[in-house]
Amino acid sequence: MPNLKDELHCSGWSSGCGCFDAGSARRNKLVLPCLISSRIYVVDVGSQCRAPKLCKTIEPVDVFWKCNKGYLAVTHSLPNGDVLIANTGDPAGNGKGGFVVLDGESLELKGNWENECEAPPTGYDFWLQPRHNVLVSSAGAVPRRAGRGFNPDDLKKGVFGRRLNVWNLSCRSLTQCFDLGEDSLPLSVRFLHNPDAAEGYVACALSGVTYRFYKCERDNWAVEEVIRIPPKEVSGWIMPKMPAFTVDLLISPDDRFLYLSNWIHGDIRQYELSKNCKPRLVGQVFVGGSILRGGPVTVCRDEELKCQPEPLVIKCKRIYGGPSKLQLSLDGRRLYVTNSFYSTWDKQFYPTMVREGSVMLQIDVDTEKGGLAVNKNFLVDFGKEPNGPCLAHDIRFPGGDATSEILP
Repeated sequence: MPNLKDELHCSGWSSGCGCFDAGSARRNKLVLPCLISSRIYVVDVGSQCRAPKLCKTIEPVDVFWKCNKGYLAVTHSLPNGDVLIANTGDPAGNGKGGFVVLDGESLELKGNWENECEAPPTGYDFWLQPRHNVLVSSAGAVPRRAGRGFNPDDLKKGVFGRRLNVWNLSCRSLTQCFDLGEDSLPLSVRFLHNPDAAEGYVACALSGVTYRFYKCERDNWAVEEVIRIPPKEVSGWIMPKMPAFTVDLLISPDDRFLYLSNWIHGDIRQYELSKNCKPRLVGQVFVGGSILRGGPVTVCRDEELKCQPEPLVIKCKRIYGGPSKLQLSLDGRRLYVTNSFYSTWDKQFYPTMVREGSVMLQIDVDTEKGGLAVNKNFLVDFGKEPNGPCLAHDIRFPGGDATSEILP
């Protein structure tokens, strides 16, 4: 990119790529919103797939003046062809949720999606289910406070979001809000892939709780707790209790499995989904984290583990950091993971990873009985980039993946 300190965070395909029609999907242009600068890049990856080129830039001043928004996070296409981008704050870095819209053909900035009076106090991720005329968004954190790093003194001060928001997709109006608890920090939100299914899941980073949300009578929605990862009592860390910081969640395309990445503890979890019961843990693997044996943190009490996990070494390289963004192939067999979450927090919790660069790993998935295993023959080392070391976050498959397929 031609600018510094953008913080490319979560990419998405432009609507002209036909993400709502998998049979005709082209995926020629990748939309890259920036979490720090509030800039929006559009990259042509279709003309020459091995030589992507920047074809459009929307500058922050345009986002600020036209939308009174900033700190852009997550991108998805809308059924009408436009591109929707969730924001986390206003131009000054105060908390402000909502969305900005790009025209699906020209990719020009059109303005805000929701009514100004309905913007939530914070925002981050979202997912939609067109057949049920619904969009669900999560909360995130106040950008100017989160941008300084994680500070325990910010707890109970409204810095970390707590709401799950339900929107009427066609009317672009906020219809319901669920309070998931103080400092719960709901981040990743996903619907089931079945377009008829009126249910999904949201993972809360600081509380370690995953909720199921579902439609009940008269188009009202409800939430229930289905997964709780307990904190660990530790010494040598920033707090005496280390929460399960679940920064990403995805669901396999066949809706059989749910995956969570636990960035601080260091594990990836696979849960089997079934009707009328809670998800069942069927796979778990550690790929780094803050509780590794021999590190500065000592686990004093752990409800799950009997001993601290061993460090991970792949192709003679010690892996630092913890699992952040996940991406799953359409056949459900290859789960990819990067270990950069947010540059400021990376520097705070995993300084060695920042110095050496992040990695991308492949996790082999047992799609029959469940189970995860690190592929020891696969390593993408972003510390070796020519202008590196680099911090890799988001992952996309040109042919479609578990987080780009939204069916009409």
